[in-house]
Amino acid sequence: MKIERLIGILSVLLQRDKVTAVELAEKFEVSRRTIMRDIEAINMAGIPVVSEQGHGGGISVMDGYKLDRTLLSSNDMQAILSGLRSLDSVSGTNRYRQLMDKLFSEENSSVNADDHIIIDLSSWDKSAVSEKIELIKRAVEQRRIIKFRYYSPNGESLRKIEPYHIIFQWSSWYVWGYCTERQDYRMFKLSRMAELILTDEICAERAVPKYTSDKLRHMKGEIKATVKFNASVKWRIIDEFGVDFLKYDDSGNLVMEFTWSDKQSFFSYILGFGSNAEIIEPLEYRKEFAELVKNICSKYQI
Repeated sequence: MKIERLIGILSVLLQRDKVTAVELAEKFEVSRRTIMRDIEAINMAGIPVVSEQGHGGGISVMDGYKLDRTLLSSNDMQAILSGLRSLDSVSGTNRYRQLMDKLFSEENSSVNADDHIIIDLSSWDKSAVSEKIELIKRAVEQRRIIKFRYYSPNGESLRKIEPYHIIFQWSSWYVWGYCTERQDYRMFKLSRMAELILTDEICAERAVPKYTSDKLRHMKGEIKATVKFNASVKWRIIDEFGVDFLKYDDSGNLVMEFTWSDKQSFFSYILGFGSNAEIIEPLEYRKEFAELVKNICSKYQI
């Protein structure tokens, strides 16, 4: 896109005293004529860029014009690079790294020097998630509706949504958007989506609310429950929800109040703690969970 190229050219000019049009054309993979048009656009934006012809000539910011050449520090650039690398881990390409190479000059070696932070956002089935992310990205950019088959604890269904955000949280990838069936905003886990297609339908004009994340809320919260955990699993609670949510009873057990999407997935989560978790409220959930445990035990009677 032109705006990305203009930012890239300006970034190069901030870091180098002078650069030729040929160099910029090769770097951004466009013609020399396009680069000169871009320089004119930068001038029109109020930043005086001059071009000198002949031996030793080139393009530079006009002498005497005060422009902060430390717009991004080495630490800033390294933080950006780490983020772009993490996106490459799930995109299946090197395009974000290539974008970084275009934005920062080769002379700034500090950008490439520090590799001690590695963020891998890919799942075990990297290609499947990458393809879904790329399709959803196109849908968001083109404001088009996506259609897919979704598998949830309540069964499978065909869904159509207006996608607005691709989200990585709770160690998984999700898409958040307006569900035309529920007529409300919902979040869907990418790994549970199948037969995903990009339709020709355009998203409606609507005031989209700001997305917010609640650590104790899985999807659209529909049930509430209080659970007591043995202190031996404190590490897991901290790992999933953080220290700030810890509350204790008089015996030193952890007591957590949950808002969950549905009972089935909530019960499955509690089962994962074995005897180290106990549903306290509401009473009807205690009874239903007890019946579930009895049915499980009946399958293992010897």
